[in-house]
Amino acid sequence: QVQVVESGGGVVQPGGSLRLSCAASGLNLGRYAVAWFRQAPGREREWVSCVSSDPRDYYYGNAVKGRFTVSRDNAKNTVDLQMNSLRPEDTAVYYCAADLYSNACVRLGVGNGIEIQLVKGSWGQGTQVTVSS
Repeated sequence: QVQVVESGGGVVQPGGSLRLSCAASGLNLGRYAVAWFRQAPGREREWVSCVSSDPRDYYYGNAVKGRFTVSRDNAKNTVDLQMNSLRPEDTAVYYCAADLYSNACVRLGVGNGIEIQLVKGSWGQGTQVTVSS
């Protein structure tokens, strides 16, 4: 049975850092594209980052570019999201999803307007990140 689990959320002051981790059982994350999304109360789900099975192929949403870094640790079967310079507007539930039908991030659009789309996502339950003073 495939299970994806996020961890590392918490409460942090503005300007602080958190590191989220996405782990999987029954699934080799190294074979699939893995994306991070977030959803704040009253807002639509927003893609944050995506990394293909080739870790040199990665993408960030405009709101987090330059502050967040996605990385893989295939030995641990995890995909991490390092979040620096956090802002109150980063407050959301963060979700990890492995795309079971693609080893590469599927992008719609071009340039700064791209969106990440999962062909068949296996989703975790999410982890809360709260940025507040």
